[in-house]
Formats: sequence, structure tokens, C-alpha cells
Amino acid sequence: MPHLGAWAILPSGILGFLVGGLWYGPIFGKAWAAARGMTPQMKQGANMVLIFGLTFLLNLFSSAVLFHVMGRVGVDNIHLAIMVAGGAALGFIIPAMAVNYLFSRMSLKLFLIDAGYWLVIYHLMGLLLFYLR
Repeated sequence: MPHLGAWAILPSGILGFLVGGLWYGPIFGKAWAAARGMTPQMKQGANMVLIFGLTFLLNLFSSAVLFHVMGRVGVDNIHLAIMVAGGAALGFIIPAMAVNYLFSRMSLKLFLIDAGYWLVIYHLMGLLLFYLR
């Protein structure tokens, strides 16, 4: 992907943020909160501007790193874009999460919700970065 425009990072980061809103909202929000043990009292007093702002910046950062990796690998077709993006999630992010979840003794249900988000979003970011090159 030699001429991938860096401007593709912004929509890819926005996509990650928006999918997260759906994933942890109407799709899995209640199941995630229950598996996390989140109570309404815990939600009160949270600095949501800070949480959402940092989440957006971290999605942009993830998009930028994926952009760099795809460019260095020379992604030139959709299949390779999916393999690189999905490989990053399956090979690095999800195993690292699994170790933390095992030692924290978090539930498999919570792990699957969270890992599923990263797998989906990395595939979508990879596709968007490929098509906006």
C-alpha cells in the first residue's frame, strides 16, 4: 500500500469510536455491564468527557499504527488487508487481553464481548484504510 493517504486514519479512528458506541451500547451494553459488575452508582460521577475523549484518541492511535503496519507490509489487495488487520487483533491484542482476563479472573462472557469488539473493529479499520488509500 505504497501511496496510502494518512488522511485515511481519521475516518478509520472515527469508525472505531462509533462501532464502540454501538457495541457497548445497544448491542452488548447490558450484558457487558452485568459481566463487568457495573452498577448505576458506579456510572455516576464518571468523567464521561474524559473517557470518551481518550477513547477517541486511542482509536485514532490504533488506526495510525495499523496504517503504518499495512503500509510497511505493502498491502495491495483486500484479502491481505483483512489478514493484516485481523492478524493484529488475533495475534497481539486478544492474547494480551486474555492473559489479563485470566489473572484478573474475569468471566469468559466479558472476554468474548471485549475481544469481539477489537476483532470486529480491526477488520473494519483495515478495510477502511485499504479503500481510502
